[in-house]
Amino acid sequence: MEYMSQEGYDKLVAELRQLESVELPKVREAIAEARDKGDLSENFEYHAAKREQARLLGRIRFKQRVLEFARVIDTKRLGSDSAGLLTKVEITNLANNSRMTYTIVSPHEANLLEKKISIKSPIAQALLGKKAGDTVEVKVPAGIQRFRIESISL
Repeated sequence: MEYMSQEGYDKLVAELRQLESVELPKVREAIAEARDKGDLSENFEYHAAKREQARLLGRIRFKQRVLEFARVIDTKRLGSDSAGLLTKVEITNLANNSRMTYTIVSPHEANLLEKKISIKSPIAQALLGKKAGDTVEVKVPAGIQRFRIESISL
């Protein structure tokens, strides 16, 4: 089961519709054009289009499966007293006193540019269940980092 925000769910549905209604028909058209050119055994365009079709079908199946097991979380029922899924957590890196704010989201919604980290990431795992004022140690590839939780909100 995958828990996610309504925004993340809607985005996945839109991506799936895009793949099924725009991308897949383009690839099928490319396959038909390449097939019309003759000998398929030495037709590079045909084989490239078939590979692209297989890649697209794999992505479509993956997104369908994610949506099949997705459950949208009602943010009104969430508390903001401890860090958890869909909470915004402001932390301070104790090594250099830099502040960061991240929203903990499902792996399918994670996007570092939008400051959304996966609930399965080491930092999010260390923050889960902690409260404002707590200090956590996180084992990251660069070693162990210590963070202080400044605030938690929805």
